[in-house]
Amino acid sequence: MGGGKYIAGQIKINSYGDLFGDEDNEVCEVDLTELHSFKNHPFKVIEDEKMQELVESIKVRGVVVPGVVRAVPEGGYEIISGHRRKRACELAGLKTMPVIIKKCSDDEAVLAMVDSNLQRDEILPSEKAFAYKMKLEALSHQGKTSEDESEDVTSRRLVGKFESADLVGQAFGESGRQVQRYIRLTELVTELLEMVHSKKIKVYPAVELSYLTSKQQEILLKVINEENVVPSLDQSQQLKRLSQEQTYTKDAVCEILLSSAKQERKFTIKHKIISRYFSPHTTKEEIAKILCTLLDEWKRNAGTK
Repeated sequence: MGGGKYIAGQIKINSYGDLFGDEDNEVCEVDLTELHSFKNHPFKVIEDEKMQELVESIKVRGVVVPGVVRAVPEGGYEIISGHRRKRACELAGLKTMPVIIKKCSDDEAVLAMVDSNLQRDEILPSEKAFAYKMKLEALSHQGKTSEDESEDVTSRRLVGKFESADLVGQAFGESGRQVQRYIRLTELVTELLEMVHSKKIKVYPAVELSYLTSKQQEILLKVINEENVVPSLDQSQQLKRLSQEQTYTKDAVCEILLSSAKQERKFTIKHKIISRYFSPHTTKEEIAKILCTLLDEWKRNAGTK
């Protein structure tokens, strides 16, 4: 296969087009019951408005772009590209879907599956995380020989892994470091990962939290749910240090996450409201003094009720 890129002189990254060129592109109609999801498929098939649009399109025009599949030993076909189209066909009441059947290895199938799906406009952080991880693992298998069993194989593979991350990132407009950050998210427990999806926890704090053990993450979840707090980047870094220093306890987690609540609360009163009660010549210091006096009086009165 031509047109691929090389890593450390031995690992070749083939594009989707390299893997599945123009040859052997005969389209076949395959029963939907014979089409199986890709093993550990990291991309969600969501029945949203866009899915409904696809269903309506298929009802009118059929499946315009065939799926890509490969035969599997246990029978039927594994979908490499076309999971959403298959579901849309089911919702449209169809029994078959047009596909192109390809011959490819497990690693080639992973690379093609990831590349075809990462072209989508909207991708969840976890989808990127697991997709990047699968692609790096597939790339790490390429260029291996029997000599890989030598004692320095681990260091060689590690170097190849980071170089692969750089090239994977280039393909999708991200740095290798960002690829590695996304892959760290695969270490999060499901509940925390869902908070990343809903944007309750941002990606960078989530990366720091991924270094906590599963048990430590469960403790964190309890505090989040009990206190209705979400760790910031700084707090996540503090929690990571607790884990590294082996001083991670629920009390310590609470102290860090609730620290912001102990800080001075700030609020503003709109000028339109202030102008109802004070003349334009009243200074900010005078306004603050009068408000404090009134609040003290309110507090005393409230205490006697």
